[in-house]
Amino acid sequence: MTVGRLIVDLDAVAANWRSLQAMSRAEAGASVKANAYGLGAEQVALRLAREGARQFFVAEAREGADLRRVLGHGPVINIMSGHFAGDAQLIAGADLTPILSSPEQLRRHFAALPDQPFGLQLDTGMNRLGIKAADWATLREAALARNPRLVMSHLACADEPANPMNAAQLAAFRAMTQGVVAPRSLSASAGTLLGADYHFDVLRPGIALYGGIGFDGVQPAIRLDLYVVQIRDVAPGETVGYGQTWTARRPSRVATLAAGYGDGVMRSLSNRGTLWHGDKPCPLVGRVSMDLVTVDVTDLRDAPEMLTLIGPHQGVEALADAAGTISYEILINLGASMPRRYVGA
Repeated sequence: MTVGRLIVDLDAVAANWRSLQAMSRAEAGASVKANAYGLGAEQVALRLAREGARQFFVAEAREGADLRRVLGHGPVINIMSGHFAGDAQLIAGADLTPILSSPEQLRRHFAALPDQPFGLQLDTGMNRLGIKAADWATLREAALARNPRLVMSHLACADEPANPMNAAQLAAFRAMTQGVVAPRSLSASAGTLLGADYHFDVLRPGIALYGGIGFDGVQPAIRLDLYVVQIRDVAPGETVGYGQTWTARRPSRVATLAAGYGDGVMRSLSNRGTLWHGDKPCPLVGRVSMDLVTVDVTDLRDAPEMLTLIGPHQGVEALADAAGTISYEILINLGASMPRRYVGA
């Protein structure tokens, strides 16, 4: 028996991409880094390429080379971490576009691959990756003369629409790119939802493609069902799981499910998570252990064969809230561990 059934709806991913594209005159790309947030870069990218996506974003050159083998010649594959020492062969061989983010990376790239396409990342205040304003003033003319494919930055607080950092970064990006003729990009998923002022020429949606952030028309892209191993009767006063953190207050039936934090079910869901049987909520009781969780199924009429952790009644965002984390971490953890089944491929 497998630990669970993680279903990835590629039609929903494609529909979310179309919805995001329809929000803007900008070109919508797709972020498929970290194996498409754990959901399978090969399957997701192929589906989105069929849908019309022509720009893909990954974290590093090895990911890009793997994706090129899947997509073949044509789509642009952008490497968000830029050009590191030792990357030249991969970049050239797979026709990748590194997004250069420092003076050192510019020098490395232009020395090793002077004719290879590239992009530029500017730091507009996030202080993570990007060319600082002072360096940009010095490098701008020479870098732009080499015709970058993309000039981009990244928003630090786009998931907080009222945060003044958004407007400050928008103003900085406009100032730093005034007169730039290359395509410009400022927004990933949350930035896209901030509106047209933030769209520029290319969007870089990621988490929104996978249903991990809400927007008008978003479709859930995954469902996760966990199999029941056994159901036991627990008397009032008896405890369940490590540390005796849950005590039965009534005669109870507790189901043990074949998944735990080793499979991506976060330990922070201990005594606070909820699974579902149809439209009936079932509280997770006791601690999440490495490969098992325990769930109170006392109020169910029939013994379940499986319970749903992510589905119609609890999406990725709701589960992330319950776990005290973000949708990205939920998807990455589950996608890296659970066997996946695809629909709509």
